[in-house]
Amino acid sequence: MKKIHGLSILLILLVTQVHAQVIAGFVVKAGTISRNNSIVYTTLPPAAANVPVSMEEVSHGKRIPVAVNVYKGQLCWIMEGITPAGTERKYELIKGVPVTNPSMKTVLADGHLLLEEHQQPILQYNFKTVAAPAGADTVYSRSGFIHPLWAPNGVVLTNIFPNAGHLHHMGIWNPWTHTLFEGRETDFWNVQKKEGKVRFNGQLETLSGNVWCGFSAAQDHIAFLKDGTEKTAISETWLVQAYPATQDGSRRQWDFTSTFAPATPNGITLLQYRYGGGFGLRTTPEFTAQTSQVLTSEGKTRKDADSTRARWVKISGTTAKGKAGMLIMNYPDNFDSPEPLRVWPENMEGGELMFNYTPTRMKSWQLYPGARYQLKYRVMVYSGDITTAEAEAAWEEYVHPPEVNII
Repeated sequence: MKKIHGLSILLILLVTQVHAQVIAGFVVKAGTISRNNSIVYTTLPPAAANVPVSMEEVSHGKRIPVAVNVYKGQLCWIMEGITPAGTERKYELIKGVPVTNPSMKTVLADGHLLLEEHQQPILQYNFKTVAAPAGADTVYSRSGFIHPLWAPNGVVLTNIFPNAGHLHHMGIWNPWTHTLFEGRETDFWNVQKKEGKVRFNGQLETLSGNVWCGFSAAQDHIAFLKDGTEKTAISETWLVQAYPATQDGSRRQWDFTSTFAPATPNGITLLQYRYGGGFGLRTTPEFTAQTSQVLTSEGKTRKDADSTRARWVKISGTTAKGKAGMLIMNYPDNFDSPEPLRVWPENMEGGELMFNYTPTRMKSWQLYPGARYQLKYRVMVYSGDITTAEAEAAWEEYVHPPEVNII
């Protein structure tokens, strides 16, 4: 009897220790739409602060390890596979060993950050000033932009310094074009006017993990004053988060968030103009009117998309490495969303493509001192092509994420 009693106590202690490792449980509800590899976010429970954590899915009596990222009080994981509408899945957060060799990495190199998964490049953020082409005005030298952006099959989707007339186009970038700053119209986009530009300001944070990799980078929108001095008009922070590719390797998503505020007591007015700010993109020169296609959520193409609104925009094209493209999704809380578009007509620059989600195309936007503003986009890059139904499903997933309840 004593042996049995001692064994019982031991089992009770072991069970208690196992359960003591569980910090919190979560129920994730699919809601009204079917989910496919959903990106799930929820608040980190206070009990998990400052301790290493891991996650397991609890399903049919089994415990399945699930990769999880923790960043600034938020948990993130991928709800893998198909989760039908109306169903739910359960997860538990436990004390665990931190990941020492994550699959999603942000690699710091000479003047840039490279986001990669298993050494496959995703995108590059250039924080060091990239010199203008030989013979060009040094005003075109620029920092604080994304290039290259790769499709999963290795196609480079962006371009910088594309031609003599548009040397200020820099991959993915977002300066404002027509603004009123301290009584003077100031253009931060067309740097050749020497009124202003955007610069990386030295504040950089890199993040790696098994769910996403990325970075936070601070940038200043600098006004060039008449007396030859400079003044920061807008302080901005980019947060870029890249997620794992799908199992077949043909799709990948990444999030782009710009948070910004006026840098002076008088604020700044982002005046109504046909392009500027938001999400600016100069695509690869291999995407021309003959080799590429544009389709918006409202059924517009390159022939008629300019100056219309869209929840998402799909850009596909054929290159020497194969067909690839990107889906750019606009978040509903953005200013004047669904945001208006600037899409170059087919006869511009030999048919090459510049695209811009431009929040101030239809109306001005006053930025007040002491306030913070935000614009959010999700980008899916893909090899081959995607259907309209896939594009719509991706946008629905982005703006209506699964519901997470703590249990």
